Amino acid sequence: MTTMPEHHADHADHALLRRAIALAGEAGERGDPPFGSLLAGPDGAVLAEERNTTRTDGDITAHPELKLARWAARELDAATAAATTLYTSCEPCGMCAAVIQQAGLRRVVFALSGEQLLDIRPGSGRPPVPQYGPALLDEVRAVVAAYYPRY
Repeated sequence: MTTMPEHHADHADHALLRRAIALAGEAGERGDPPFGSLLAGPDGAVLAEERNTTRTDGDITAHPELKLARWAARELDAATAAATTLYTSCEPCGMCAAVIQQAGLRRVVFALSGEQLLDIRPGSGRPPVPQYGPALLDEVRAVVAAYYPRY
């Protein structure tokens, strides 16, 4: 995800960003990590709001950004999704950023960068998971190419 300087967020963005921060506070009060997000249409109207519920739901993927991107992909047509802005208390993690892109959302405005978050809360303490590949490329290519016909 491309990070833009703060001056790309205007005063209208700040009002919606403050709501995302309030949602983060609500998540923290409920015992979940303090992260909150909302999705707004092009006119600034709030379409949906979410809080982090990873602890209360027992779901490590229950990030508010991911929940909103999934909601948008399910509930909005592509043109509407492409006109939305996701406001979030913290820069989306890699998992959420990928889903936001797949959902076709227009832009993201966040308050706290991932780097700034690591200054507050160190990483997970878990070592990186090694990944190996590609392997069996011809075999997998046949399966995937059958799904995606060439134009």
